[in-house]
Amino acid sequence: GHPFRVVDDEEMMKTAESVRDFGALTPAIVRPDPDGGYEIISGHRRHRASEIAGKETMPVIVRDLDDDAAIILMVDANLQRETILPSERAFAYSMKLDAIKHQGERSDLTSRQVVGKLEAADLVGADSGESGRQVQRYIRLTELIPELLDMVDNGQLKFNPAVELSYLTEQEQRDLVETIGYEDATPSQSQAIKMREMSKAGSLTMDAIL
Repeated sequence: GHPFRVVDDEEMMKTAESVRDFGALTPAIVRPDPDGGYEIISGHRRHRASEIAGKETMPVIVRDLDDDAAIILMVDANLQRETILPSERAFAYSMKLDAIKHQGERSDLTSRQVVGKLEAADLVGADSGESGRQVQRYIRLTELIPELLDMVDNGQLKFNPAVELSYLTEQEQRDLVETIGYEDATPSQSQAIKMREMSKAGSLTMDAIL
């Protein structure tokens, strides 16, 4: 259920070629699967590259981790990659935030039991140099319908307007996608803010979007 895409693109083929020649130089991290075998926590791309390279084995480090710890490790390891799509970062931050808050609510931990929303978001962004506010803005992107999120990933829709548009209802977002399609244009920041205000007031009609 991790949010990072494993795609057989040119970069993957280069990784597979390197694995074919030198093996996977960095071990993946896995945990025992109760149903048998192992679950990969970090190293999904190396695993796929090893498959393409025809390798029957790859080096791994086995760790016993609960779900929360596994999610946090998975997110932190993948955020070190050079190229990360906004959607990947958004869902990764969301998963890590939930895991941190869940850890903070557990009574078996020595830390105080309740972690505030913004404080937890600060913890999420600490390793990647993001403020808690920026983490929360990324997480807003998870409220976008897939069509709009794809536009953010391919650069057609800018980040700041996308955050504002995430507050629109699902139907309003679908109306927006339709309008973008036949106008061949995406909203500016000021237009996106206006749409959010109109949505809150219940006046964001198809004509208003147009």
